[in-house]
Amino acid sequence: MRNPTVRFRIDFGSENSVGPGKIALLEQIGRGRSLSHAARELNMSYRRAWDSLDSVNSSFSTPTTMSTIGGYRGGGTKLTPLGKQSIRDYRDFDEEIQQRAPTAFRSLNSRAKNGSSQ
Repeated sequence: MRNPTVRFRIDFGSENSVGPGKIALLEQIGRGRSLSHAARELNMSYRRAWDSLDSVNSSFSTPTTMSTIGGYRGGGTKLTPLGKQSIRDYRDFDEEIQQRAPTAFRSLNSRAKNGSSQ
């Protein structure tokens, strides 16, 4: 029997939310300092990545990333302190949830089918 995995999204309002996909995007931006690189790494289109990042930045009063246009050293995108904090807070809470999931969902998990159909 596998332990259950919980995926969650934080809703700040009807139009503002952050979930595992947007956090993964921020993490990739932090690693590669590029939105296009992050999109490639996550196997998503640049447009989808741009829309997701725009959505994250629209969810807060200050941006989670800062972008620079090309030039001598090239452009790029980097995380702001809020972007870094968003990742830490999300991942810390995610770790707590994953640790609690086996106990919290023990009775459901014992009855769950562990095959590929849902």
